[in-house]
Amino acid sequence: MESSNISERAELVKLCSSRSWSKAIRILDSLLSRSFITQDICNRAFCYSKLELHKHVIKDCDKAIELDPTLIQPYILKGHALSSLGKEEDALLTWEQGHGHAVHQSADLKQLLELEELLARAKENKTSTHEHHAMDSSSAIMSVGDSGTKTHTISNGTVEIDSKASETSQICSNSSVTSEASSKPKGSSESESNLTSKSEVHKRSSDTSELCIKLSDEVEIRTRPSNGSKKSLKILANGNSKTTSISLDLRLSRGIARVNEGNYAQAISIFNKILKENPIYPEALIGRGTAYAFKRELHSAITDFTEAIKSNPSAGEAWKRRGQARAALGESIEAIEDLTKALEYDPNSSDVLHERGIVSFKFKDYNAAVGDLSSCLRQDKANKSAYTYLGSALASVGEYKKAEEAHRKAIQLDDHFVEGWIHLAQFYQDLANPEKALECLKQVLQIDERLPKAYHLRGLLYHGMGEHRNAINDLSVGLSIESSNVECLYLRASCYHAIAEFREAVKDYDAVLDMELDSMDKFVLQCLAFYQKEIALYTASKFNSEFCWFDIDGDIDPLFKEYWCKRLHPKYVCERVFRQPTLRDSLRKAKTRKQDFIITKQKAALLQEADLIGKRIQYDCPGFLPNRRQHRMAGLAAIEIAQKVSKAWRSLQAEWKHSSKGTTKSSKKARRKERLHLLSQNRGGAGCSTSSLSDTSTSYGVSDDRTSGLCAMSWQDIYALAVKWRQISEPCDPVVWVNKLSEQFNSGFGSHTPLILGQAKVVRYFPHYQRVLKFAKTVVQEAKYVNNSSDAAIYLTSDEKLQKMLNADSCSDLYNVIGEDFWVATCCNSTAFEGKRLEGTRITLQKMGEQGFDFSIRTPCTPSRWEDYDAEMTMSWEAVCNAYCGETYGSTELDLLENVRDGILRMTYYWYNFMPLSRGSAAVGYVVLLGLLLAANMEVTRSIPQGLQVDWEAILTSDPDSFVDSIKSWLAPSLKATSSWKGYPDVASTLTTTGSVIAALSSYTD
Repeated sequence: MESSNISERAELVKLCSSRSWSKAIRILDSLLSRSFITQDICNRAFCYSKLELHKHVIKDCDKAIELDPTLIQPYILKGHALSSLGKEEDALLTWEQGHGHAVHQSADLKQLLELEELLARAKENKTSTHEHHAMDSSSAIMSVGDSGTKTHTISNGTVEIDSKASETSQICSNSSVTSEASSKPKGSSESESNLTSKSEVHKRSSDTSELCIKLSDEVEIRTRPSNGSKKSLKILANGNSKTTSISLDLRLSRGIARVNEGNYAQAISIFNKILKENPIYPEALIGRGTAYAFKRELHSAITDFTEAIKSNPSAGEAWKRRGQARAALGESIEAIEDLTKALEYDPNSSDVLHERGIVSFKFKDYNAAVGDLSSCLRQDKANKSAYTYLGSALASVGEYKKAEEAHRKAIQLDDHFVEGWIHLAQFYQDLANPEKALECLKQVLQIDERLPKAYHLRGLLYHGMGEHRNAINDLSVGLSIESSNVECLYLRASCYHAIAEFREAVKDYDAVLDMELDSMDKFVLQCLAFYQKEIALYTASKFNSEFCWFDIDGDIDPLFKEYWCKRLHPKYVCERVFRQPTLRDSLRKAKTRKQDFIITKQKAALLQEADLIGKRIQYDCPGFLPNRRQHRMAGLAAIEIAQKVSKAWRSLQAEWKHSSKGTTKSSKKARRKERLHLLSQNRGGAGCSTSSLSDTSTSYGVSDDRTSGLCAMSWQDIYALAVKWRQISEPCDPVVWVNKLSEQFNSGFGSHTPLILGQAKVVRYFPHYQRVLKFAKTVVQEAKYVNNSSDAAIYLTSDEKLQKMLNADSCSDLYNVIGEDFWVATCCNSTAFEGKRLEGTRITLQKMGEQGFDFSIRTPCTPSRWEDYDAEMTMSWEAVCNAYCGETYGSTELDLLENVRDGILRMTYYWYNFMPLSRGSAAVGYVVLLGLLLAANMEVTRSIPQGLQVDWEAILTSDPDSFVDSIKSWLAPSLKATSSWKGYPDVASTLTTTGSVIAALSSYTD
């Protein structure tokens, strides 16, 4: 081994003498992989300086200083590198630091004198700018020229590269290779290369890296990983090359420079010539591979990186860049393997840890990302990119406080760091903090007012807050900058659609459909654009019709709705379902027009009250943005429900009052129960396929000529009112009755609400994780079995296995006990049928990848389950009617209305366990609760308590009475007995058409 070292060091001397710096670096890499000697690190830093790879010089000098702070050489080299990067003040501080160490202990006097000379000159130049200097990036102690001779000494097996300093400590003018910086005035710096790709997958900010190929970095070709952003490497030749090695390194440097400048074709041409002479030259292969990568020719890039690895297996840079290219192709496992291999050659490389952390984050391995990025920051505390990605990874695993601190640290390091502000805005938006999110986006646009990503994010935020017109304004600006931004285009189409600007909506939807897309996420938007366009055309055809005729569930083909809900490719649908009439046909036949919404005194009064009532639906929980459009929708829906139910109750009470005195109470109840049973046959409510066209229309507006108020409204009719309002308020949400889908209804299609998805903790629902876990174990303890993905029972007959299940603290623990995907069903006690237990929701655990899980609740709506809940809802509705239409009818005394209140809560409990909608069941359930309480002269005056989600309270409670007691503990004190709502303008008469309803939802006075 010792003889091998001596042989390598002798070769190192020869390579340095012939100025074959890249080959010398390989030798030093090999030596350092076996023995970490400080002088070898300094020598490698010197070789890097000759290739003007200044970031590598700084990196190696930092290592040397960490190992031995008393050495002067690394301070000198680092100072020169910083100066070459235009960081004159940092260079001065470095030299002062080295001088401070040197004067207090024994030091190399020659180097100390040189350091003092450098300090004096740097201080002089600090006060005298624009003074030309001869050399900015070469090391004085390692100059080669007529005035200085280079010596190489071997001492204790270590080569120390040294030189005699010239009087001026400058490279002689006849040196074969000089830096372009030598002709620049002191204080000037080379401009940093901006290698942002034109590809869609890359962000448009120089500080924003969307892929794992680091586009904000300068490419430096070497066998050690890079660190941080790089300055452009520009090398000129003064004189003729004297050796092939010098010519090779010169051409290599030129190729690097062309990559840095974005001239990839010329760079590839330079590297091709080098490789024609030496086909396995690893630095040239890495250089050409990097150029290919920036051109998005990723397979060619991978081929070159692979050949470089074959030529030099210890070329850590080749492993790293191949990992980046593989990540860009979506080959996550292979990418991580390559980056891990790169770390074998430099285990403490903050740069590779940074890269692997970002790749792990992109592929949703958030725990690994947190580990790598944290390790990176322990070594490189100034890495702003690592901080912002660490913040995003921490947020994904639910560590919100630490995430915010990491994001804020990135901004502190650089308050013009666009990517950091973008990530912080997304963080606040996910947590439903719109004020802070908007402030972050304001900062972004002050830095770069032409960043499409910022306009898209702000448009998305405004959309989520129900401010569709503001969203359109931002999205339009974004599209004026980048017309091919499909996210902006689809979202703008959705906003136009919501406010009934159908011409613009259809135009944008068509533009999305015509695009050539390059990712699956964008393809999903294209599929959705097809469905949304059809819904927009349907809405346009109903625009001037009475709102009662707006009936997605009754009019739209079940197959279309199913594919819409599942976001499936529309090709199959196109061939089998009726397409909506064109917008031109709707304009011609219905004379569709944009209606002016004139705020009359009557409408203003109605909207004011609706806004106050609707705010009560807002959850005060992370992830739930306040949405003024949804609040208004909820208020108008609740008032309309109260008005229509009040009419029904009035008719029912009148019928009871005028019924024959000889009719017994029991016979009257029997007849009422029979009528309710008949109504329950239309399980889907209005628009059901078993309903006639006239039934469909009148079910939404109770007719005064009906003989029985109770017959006028079933429980489905009440909830269908709220569903219709929810559908029109946000048309891009596929809110439909599940039993109105295709044959998939028979196979149990239903809602899916994840608490954990992979490794990500879903911000809205993860707070229920411990309760759901505990509830699942309680169910297992009682049933002693679970069901696998094929619905077959897996019995836990072993006491030991059952105990492990009960002791489980995580998804991983649960899965390890069962060994496969499984689910357990919650139960809720029946009120209609004594002793019967209904299937509630299914707590489901599925494996996702190597370390992730889908831990969620799923609610399949099979025909048999629908029948059970239909009967339960029918009986609950009858109980509410009986409670109010008897002696308490018209009362405004809360004590007398307790049974009515409890009956409404009980019906709400079954609705939430029923979950009969594809989505939106939570909002619809609470809107109906508000409306029914209002109809019974009880107004809710307070918001839902912080951290509480009413639907989850129902889902995680087996007994309806327990749910009623829990909710009324905070709801009852907030109730105000009032009949003032009866003076509100009639919703159906005030907002008669679909167009007027949309206008009401889209118009605000502020």
